[in-house]
Amino acid sequence: MSVYTKVSFDELAAWLLRYALSPLVELAPIVSGIENTNYFVTTENERLVLTLYERLPAEDLPFYLNLMAHLAQHGVPAPAPVADRSGTYFGVLNSKPASLVMRLDGAPQLSPTPAHCAQIGHVLAQLHVATGTFRGRHANPRGATWRTQAARAVKRFLQPAQLDLVNAEMDVQRKIARRRLPQSAIHGDLFRDNALFVCDKLSGIIDFGFAATDALAYDLAITVNDWCIDAECELEPERTAALLAAYQAVRPLTDDERDAWPLLLRLGALRFWLSRLYDMNLPRPGELTHAHDPEHFERVLRARVAHPGRLPSP
Repeated sequence: MSVYTKVSFDELAAWLLRYALSPLVELAPIVSGIENTNYFVTTENERLVLTLYERLPAEDLPFYLNLMAHLAQHGVPAPAPVADRSGTYFGVLNSKPASLVMRLDGAPQLSPTPAHCAQIGHVLAQLHVATGTFRGRHANPRGATWRTQAARAVKRFLQPAQLDLVNAEMDVQRKIARRRLPQSAIHGDLFRDNALFVCDKLSGIIDFGFAATDALAYDLAITVNDWCIDAECELEPERTAALLAAYQAVRPLTDDERDAWPLLLRLGALRFWLSRLYDMNLPRPGELTHAHDPEHFERVLRARVAHPGRLPSP
């Protein structure tokens, strides 16, 4: 959520005339993250988030925005998109596709307890159940084809040991690509900074920019890899057990998902290591941009290879 495209107060005020909203009061950039341009928008009566999509083509936006609307309608605490006077969820602002969503209260919990992790497991399972009735489909833009292209692009920046790890893991992950695991729309990026809490109670999950149609257990593995690790990037038992138990109380994993679980944890680590390597070494020009350190997910991947994360017996 960096700022690549500037939007002035007057530009936004004119653009907001297409919406049935009260007058604009304040516009503030959101500087964390790396994919899109985001601003907090405050009007006399509403608190919103404005997103300008830097990479996403306009034809892909209905999937993301309709998904968020579907989740909000089914009781999942996701930010509901705001339709303009014509009933459309997005328009064009400063030559970029742009949308507004309702701003949720709360702040990220960056030092989660088992109780926080249990709430995340519960809401992720709710999300996966709700997307079972969502008709939209969208191939994962960070799927197998992208991983192959990204690995090829970053190889020249890697040390020999890192190159060996990438090559070996890409070979291993071709096995998981052939498995037919339950799929529907996933969040794809449910890290600690994409969940909001008010007084230790989960108030919402945000940032659906990596949502796609993919394996549900893969989404769970991505989440566990962030919420449940210790300082050495190993899975901390109590938090891991709390998150997985809460998830499976709503949506039990299938035998195939349980069998694939260690490889899914590794796949989640590989995906984010490659994306961070790419963003660090091949950045886009932008203002107030922030690239995450790729070393973290290299350590996560090495930890998952050395100590596979086994699921407890159901």
